[in-house]
Amino acid sequence: MVLGDDLPDRNPMLDALAKPEIRRSILLSLGSCTITAILSVWVAVPIGYLLTRVEFPGRRLVDAALDIPIVLPPLVVGLSLLILFQFPPFSTELAIPLGDGEVLRLSLARLVVYQVPAVILAQFTVSAAFAVRTMKVTFEQLNPRCEQVALTLGCTRSQAFWRVVVPQCGPGLITAFTLSWARALGEFGPILIFAGATRNKTEVLSTTVFLELSIGDLQAAVAVSLIMVIAAVVVLVIARLWGLREFYAEGRA
Repeated sequence: MVLGDDLPDRNPMLDALAKPEIRRSILLSLGSCTITAILSVWVAVPIGYLLTRVEFPGRRLVDAALDIPIVLPPLVVGLSLLILFQFPPFSTELAIPLGDGEVLRLSLARLVVYQVPAVILAQFTVSAAFAVRTMKVTFEQLNPRCEQVALTLGCTRSQAFWRVVVPQCGPGLITAFTLSWARALGEFGPILIFAGATRNKTEVLSTTVFLELSIGDLQAAVAVSLIMVIAAVVVLVIARLWGLREFYAEGRA
């Protein structure tokens, strides 16, 4: 009897990638994380700018409220979203006549909760907070003198923002995007509560690990975890290299 015959010859990662449900969860994870990161940066830029450059009533309150998704337990974030969608206008039903006396009743809650949009919304709730914090620090580090000079030369605040401020925020934008993407990839609690972990529907990589562990397939869970680690490292390394290139390009300018 040869001891080596008892050892598995197949690669656990290849076995995991061979499963169609895991391949679909990879595609959904990549797509949802990318959409979440784009939305997070899109929201973080104006909010970070307002918190840094504009004085308005309740500014400190808004600044503190942005930390709530960060400090709350992940399960509480998901439960809060689930409860929120039980009230109007999210739960308000719209009756659509189909003919022959049939009526289709739709509501925003039915279209979102336990559907793919719920995955993106659960990821966005937490990732956006990190993106806003990153952009706020970025704007605080910028010298406002260039913007003030542009305003004195006849630019509107909007023109000064897009033509003077935003071009200086390249590394900050990249950092906010990658941080949001990586945070969305590792999101689990809010997705489990708000979107569920349904195979071939709302299953992402983080919930795949949970599902594989629940059925006792430790090798598949480890393989999927390794895929998540590799994806996060690749994205962060590419973003870091791109950010350094932008930094040196600005230094030579």
